[in-house]
Amino acid sequence: MVGPHHRAGSSGRLCEENLLVNDLETQVKRKRGSEKGNSFYQRFSDYLRSSLDLILPSASSKISNEDRGFGGNSKSQHNLISGLLKLVLAASAFFALFGCLRWMLSTSGTSPDYFRDRYWWVQLQEKLAIDFSDIKELSLGSSRLNEIEFCSWEYENYVPCFNVSDSVQGSQLDHQCGKGSRLGCVIHPPKNYKSPLGWPAGKDVIWYANVKISAQEVLTSGTLTKRLMMLDEEQISFRSDSLMFDGVEDYAHQIADMIGLRSVSDFNQAGISTVLDIGCGYGSFGAHLFSRNMVTMCIANYESSGSQVQITLERGLPAMIASFNSKRLPFSSLSYDMLHCARCGIEWDNKDGMFLIEADRLLRPGGYFVWTSPIASVRGSVDNVSNQKKWQFVLQFAESLCWSMLSQQEDTVIWRKTNIRNCYASRKHSSSPPICKKSYDVESPYNQPHNLCIGGSHSQRWIPIGQRRTWPSRAALNATELSIHGIPAEVFSVDSLKWKAAVQEYWSLLSPQIFSDHPKRPGDEDPSPPFNMLRNVLDMNAQFGGFNHALLEAGKNVWVMNVVPTTAPNSLPFIQDRGFIGTSHDWCEAFPSYPRSYDMIHADGLLSLETHLHQKCPMLDLFVEIDRLLRPEGWAIFRDTPSAIELARALATRLRWDARIIDIEANNDEKILVCQKTFLEDSKLKHMM
Repeated sequence: MVGPHHRAGSSGRLCEENLLVNDLETQVKRKRGSEKGNSFYQRFSDYLRSSLDLILPSASSKISNEDRGFGGNSKSQHNLISGLLKLVLAASAFFALFGCLRWMLSTSGTSPDYFRDRYWWVQLQEKLAIDFSDIKELSLGSSRLNEIEFCSWEYENYVPCFNVSDSVQGSQLDHQCGKGSRLGCVIHPPKNYKSPLGWPAGKDVIWYANVKISAQEVLTSGTLTKRLMMLDEEQISFRSDSLMFDGVEDYAHQIADMIGLRSVSDFNQAGISTVLDIGCGYGSFGAHLFSRNMVTMCIANYESSGSQVQITLERGLPAMIASFNSKRLPFSSLSYDMLHCARCGIEWDNKDGMFLIEADRLLRPGGYFVWTSPIASVRGSVDNVSNQKKWQFVLQFAESLCWSMLSQQEDTVIWRKTNIRNCYASRKHSSSPPICKKSYDVESPYNQPHNLCIGGSHSQRWIPIGQRRTWPSRAALNATELSIHGIPAEVFSVDSLKWKAAVQEYWSLLSPQIFSDHPKRPGDEDPSPPFNMLRNVLDMNAQFGGFNHALLEAGKNVWVMNVVPTTAPNSLPFIQDRGFIGTSHDWCEAFPSYPRSYDMIHADGLLSLETHLHQKCPMLDLFVEIDRLLRPEGWAIFRDTPSAIELARALATRLRWDARIIDIEANNDEKILVCQKTFLEDSKLKHMM
C-alpha cells in the first residue's frame, strides 16, 4: 500500500520552502570560464569566500553595520566571528580534501604510477570545485529555483553527442560525447505535435508532425523496409502490402522456409525469440515479428531527417541509435538469436571483416545471420566485378567464423553460427581471425573499440539456442541458469516479488490517468480503453530486469528498454539471457535516442547510485536528459532514498513537471516520486520563450 505525501500545483510548480537543488552545470561552467588560467589555489579561495558569504549572510551584514557605527567593540566581535568562521571552514576544507582523496584511492584501483602523473590531481581539483559549488547552491535555497529555459525551435529533434558537425554526412555520424555536448535547456515538441495513437493502432499510423521527415523522403523511400504511404496531410500509414517484394509477411515466411520451418510462428519453437534488426528501415519487419511473439531491436545510424530509429520508436517498437563504424555495440556477447540486415548499408567486407566478427560476438550459438543485399544475388555478383569480390570475401570469412550457409534465394542468404565451441580450434584457414584472449573477451563492452578476434567463446553462457527454453518461459530462469550468473535463487525470488507488488502499486496510482478520463490533450479527445497510452518504457537502472518481467506477467502492452549503468554491477548478460532488450550506458552522457522516445521512464536507486558511486555528474543534467527522452504527458517514476527523492522533486518543478511524493508502507528507507511531464500548447510555449 502506498499513500500520497506531497503534491505540486497544476502548473507543475512546487512550494519553494525547504527545497534544495544541486544546480551544478551553471555554476561550474561560470567558474571555469571566468577563472581560466588562474591557479587552483585562487579558485579554491574564491569558493571559500563565496561560501562564507552564503552560509551566514545575516552575520556578515550585522558585522558590517557594527563596524560603521559602534567602533571598538564591533571590531572585537568581527575578529572573533571571523576567527571562528575561518576555523570552521578550514576544518570543512580538510575533511572535504580527505574525503576526496579517499574517493580517489577507492575508485582508482591503479598502480602508484597513476599518482606520479598529474591526472589524479586534475580530477581532485574538479571534484573539489563541484563540492564547493554544491555548498553555494544549497545555501541559495529556493531563491534559485528558476524554471529551466526552453531551447530554440531548431533543437526540437536534437540528439546530443551526434549533432557534431554540419560538414559530416548524417549517415556517417558517430557517437562523439564530450563537455558541452548537452544544451542545458528544455527541448519542446514540434509545432502541431500530437500524442501518439495508443497501441496497437499506433503501430500502423503515426502523426506526420511528430517526426522529422520531409514529404520528399516519404515519397522516395524505396528500400526494402522503408516503403510507406501517406493517408493525408497529418498521418503516415504503414499498412501498405507493398513493404517488400511480396509484402513483409511473405518476406518473413521466405526466411522461415529457408531456415527449414513451416511458418514464422515456428520461430519460437526453433529457439528464435530475440532479433537484432540492423538498419531496420521504419521497423516493419520488427512489427511483423512482434505480432508473432518475438522481440526485435532496431539499430541504425544517427540521421538528421527521416530517421529510422525515430520513426520506429514513434510506432511503439524498440529502437536505438547504434553504429558498427568504430566501436563495439553496447550489448552483451551471445545475446541475440538472429541478426537481420536487409540492405542495411553496412559493407561487411570492410576493415578485414571486423563487422562480421562483431556480428558473430552478438549471436548466440546456433543463431542465424540473415543478409538481403544485391551483393548476395548470383546475377549481381556475376555482372559486377566489385560485387563479386565482396561476395567472395563474405563467403570465405563466414566460413572462417564457423558459420554454415543454410540457403540462398535471390538477394537473401542465411548463415547459421556453430553450436560447437571447439569448431574454432579445428579451422584450417591460416588467415582465420584468432580467438580473443580471456582478458580481451569482455562480456558487455561499452565504448570500446573493435577487436579482430572472436569473442564470447570463453563465456559460461555458451548455450545453443535450441537448448534454451522458449519465450516467454525463458524470462523465469531456473536454478541452473541462475548459477551461471552467480545469483542465488532466493535473491531472484525476492526481487521478482518486489517488482510484482511495485507494478500493482504503480498501476493503482496511474491507471485512472493513463486511460480515457485524464488528462485531456489540447484539441483532442482521449481514446477509450483498451488503447493503452503507455507503450515505450525506459528502465534507467534495470538491475535483474524485474520491472520488465513484472510488467510482462501483468499483461501490460509495453516493451522495456533495460539499461544497466556503467556504474552498477554488470547484470546485462543476465537481462538478455532472460530474453529482454537491454543495453549498457553511462548516464553522465546522453542516451542514444531522439527526443520524445518514451511514454514512461523508471529509475530505481539511480540517483543514489550516480551520486555516491561514480564521478559526480550534475544531477540537473540528468533530469534535463530525462525530459528530452520523455514524451509530453509521459510519466517518470523515481524510487530512491528520502533525501534523493526530495532533490528529485525540486528538479522536477524546474522542468515544469507535476510531481508528488508517495510513502511506501513499512519502508522508511525508500520513497517514490511520481511525475508527469506537462503538455504545453504552442501559444503557451511562445509566451514562455
